[in-house]
Amino acid sequence: MAFENLGEKLTGIFKNLKGKVKITEKDVKDAMREVKLALLEADVNFKVVKDFVNKVSEKVMSAEVMESLSPSQNIVKVVRDELTELMGSEQSRLEFGKTTPTVIMMCGLQGAGKTTASAKLALNLRKTMGKRPLMVACDIYRPAAIKQLQVLGTQIDVPVFSLGAGENPVKIAKEAVEHAKKHGNDPVIIDTAGRLHIDEELMEELKNIKNETNPSEILLVVDAMTGQDAVNVAENFNEKLEITGAILSKLDGDARGGAALSVKAITGKPIKYVSVGEKLSELEPFYPDRMASRILGMGDVLTLIDKAQEMATEEEAAELEKKIRSQTFDLEDFLAQLQQIKKMGSITKLIGMIPGVDKKMLDKVDEADSEKKMKRTEAIIQSMTPKERENPKIIAASRKVRIAKGSGTRVQDVNELLKQFEQMRQMMKQFSGGKQAKMLKRMKKMGRR
Repeated sequence: MAFENLGEKLTGIFKNLKGKVKITEKDVKDAMREVKLALLEADVNFKVVKDFVNKVSEKVMSAEVMESLSPSQNIVKVVRDELTELMGSEQSRLEFGKTTPTVIMMCGLQGAGKTTASAKLALNLRKTMGKRPLMVACDIYRPAAIKQLQVLGTQIDVPVFSLGAGENPVKIAKEAVEHAKKHGNDPVIIDTAGRLHIDEELMEELKNIKNETNPSEILLVVDAMTGQDAVNVAENFNEKLEITGAILSKLDGDARGGAALSVKAITGKPIKYVSVGEKLSELEPFYPDRMASRILGMGDVLTLIDKAQEMATEEEAAELEKKIRSQTFDLEDFLAQLQQIKKMGSITKLIGMIPGVDKKMLDKVDEADSEKKMKRTEAIIQSMTPKERENPKIIAASRKVRIAKGSGTRVQDVNELLKQFEQMRQMMKQFSGGKQAKMLKRMKKMGRR
């Protein structure tokens, strides 16, 4: 996962400072030297690193920080604030045109993931904003690019406009906008062609598409795996096209994170979305403050809450709370919650958003084994009758044998699930009263802000 190594190194640096009773100027200089090396190893642009370290050093050396009761905590706060500033201060939303349809032009090098990012963005806008997007196949050069977009469009139920590989991309884009006006599609997402390297012919074509369609957004898709090269690409595209923002693809891979920390500083244009997985639903708005917290091992509770709220309506959440309070939460409810958790993403990603979780502990989580156990639990519950799910106490030995056979598991597995479920119900019983109930209410209020 991106930033993992950087996060571990920064956490280690600040952990050493935390153990000191008094922090000296030498301690700060040593720490900043380590921070500088950690950022350079993460493939952050050298100039960006130099400016960042200078700013942090200046603020950290102030009397306000050095003479405070907890200087180590204040140093971490300064670093977090500067990381946030480096990546754009606050979330940058998409700009929608005053007249419809809004045109969003996707650009980038071949292999950066433009076509997939186009589909992910279309799905995101349809789900979160109720939009009716139209994707446009303007990559007539890469073999099967048009077909790929059409297949993705079918998967997410979003129409794709194409005139085939024999037409001029500028004409395709122009006619797509007219088509969108007639059919009520908004926005129009144009998947343009890429090259292995930037060349004048490509840029001329992109400029012509821009001039003919007047896009509200020109989003550069940047492969986070390419590190420093991604920054050079962003600089070139911005110079030629005046991009409005970037989408970081493959941030879930073995990326060092340098692109995310450099793009905004070099181009002045914000990162608007990040791709955090291979699924078409795994595109998230980019929040600089949340990313800074993740890097420093502070977790990301707000994104965790966002994900949970995406999976359930407020009515469903209220109904669940009611069942927990009245102690009527049954195996049917448990199955529904299990299926919602699966939709939220991988177990390790979710755990990683919890503040204070040791990154090394995440390495020990066997993702495949966890998924296997969840599937086994689902199979066991689905092999039960509605009455058994509602009242597990009626599940005697003969019923356990039938459930085990129906789910392809062992009786021991059924026993283990029933035991764990009963333990969970007892915990919920404690949670439903007193201080815990008040805490639950406060958490819900936080989630609605």
